[in-house]
Amino acid sequence: MIEQTKNAKRIVVKVGSSTLTYATGLIHLRRLERLVTVLSDLRNAGREIVLVSSGAVSAGAAVLGLGHHPSTTEEKQATAAVGQSELMRMYSEQFSRFGHTVAQILMTKDVIDTPIRRENAENTFKTLLAMHCIPIVNENDSVSFEELKFGGNDTLSAYVARICSADLLINMSDVDGFYDSDPRSNPNARLIPELACVDEEVYKMAGGAGSTRGTGGMIAKLKAAEIAQKAHIPMMIVNGSDPDILYSITEGVPCGTIIYNR
Repeated sequence: MIEQTKNAKRIVVKVGSSTLTYATGLIHLRRLERLVTVLSDLRNAGREIVLVSSGAVSAGAAVLGLGHHPSTTEEKQATAAVGQSELMRMYSEQFSRFGHTVAQILMTKDVIDTPIRRENAENTFKTLLAMHCIPIVNENDSVSFEELKFGGNDTLSAYVARICSADLLINMSDVDGFYDSDPRSNPNARLIPELACVDEEVYKMAGGAGSTRGTGGMIAKLKAAEIAQKAHIPMMIVNGSDPDILYSITEGVPCGTIIYNR
């Protein structure tokens, strides 16, 4: 599997709210800046990068000065509408420092479910990547009720990887990878470096949601891995606290957990 990560040309990177924000809910600016630096460097090296980024709700809450993380669907939709433009402004400014252009893509589930819309999305990604742009993708939170209540960007990132025909999906989380039990409650939990399939036994080992700032947990990541597996795209679960881990992955250094079809 080392060769697959070293040779991956088109990479989808998913970064969650737990990685992009502090416990206060505000954007972790230093980490965002480092993430952009590393992604820009990988792009300079010839990799094609698609970024699936959470953080719109947190950014909106900060701009609006709410002083708390939105709890109702209406608050989440409103803060996402405000925060998405703020988040893209930050990304655009940071990537432009390295001469890279970003493109915003907001998606809803019907893009996946409707053949003509899916084809249009595929063509858009293909054209943007050919133009050397870095697409930045998020759920269209301000109008997507289902995502805010039930889903998250783990699932979205897997579908994006399939639409883009990616070589690798990297899920940056707040844990080091997949463990045989919850490492937060069990100090003896063992990191599993490779999973050849996602079955009932694997789901039994998965815990619940991690950070309160995100919408996903390990189960959501496993479901995302299943979606990616159907297109024979390996997915990695790694700790996103240090974006430099992306260098390790692309250099073939074992880290986190990789889930793939044997």
